[in-house]
Amino acid sequence: MLLIVQNDPDVPSGAYAEYLEEMGVPFRLARPFAGEELPLAAEGAAVIVLGGAMGVHDTATHPYLSVVKEFIGEAVAAEIPFLGICLGGQLLAHVLGAAVTPGANGEKGTLTVTLAPEGEHDPLFAGISSPFVTFQWHNDTFAIPAGGTILASSPDCPHQAFRVGERAWGLQFHPEVNRDIIATWARWNDETASSADRFVAEFAAVEPGFRAASRRLLANFLRIASLV
Repeated sequence: MLLIVQNDPDVPSGAYAEYLEEMGVPFRLARPFAGEELPLAAEGAAVIVLGGAMGVHDTATHPYLSVVKEFIGEAVAAEIPFLGICLGGQLLAHVLGAAVTPGANGEKGTLTVTLAPEGEHDPLFAGISSPFVTFQWHNDTFAIPAGGTILASSPDCPHQAFRVGERAWGLQFHPEVNRDIIATWARWNDETASSADRFVAEFAAVEPGFRAASRRLLANFLRIASLV
């Protein structure tokens, strides 16, 4: 079974839950922010760790992140197919010893990402043309862990995706969002709240292409994990 870890009540699995239902792939959702105990990583055929408004270093205010980090380490050590999205990708990089820098290379909105040569041949991005449409909502950035391979970049954030080994991926962008999620995030603070309608409209204008690439990425990951 696929295990999904949700780190923040406002950062759900979104469209990915919809796609999983369409594909007939069962999943278990764990919400450590709500006090739910994480399963053993070995109980999952694959793992997805979602994003969150907090940072990887915010364990004092979000102590459950320490447990999530241990869980990620166990999953990677066991070579369980792993996909970390935004904070999830930053947590993966952090667990593997790479720096995660707060307030660096931040992006917000509907933006394109370009595959690196290695990304064009990576199974996670099979069938996805480059550049492709993504949604970004991050203030921090990860370095590439030792031995890792950079797979994608954008002009403002050179580290958009990486792979470590053959079965662990970290993404900076959000393939799981929908319009409701974007509207919620835009209203998190006064800085972006006045532009909430614009963020949603810009996403809606390219949503078919976004959904096609995001669904394909998920299907590729599930295929790697032998879940489809």
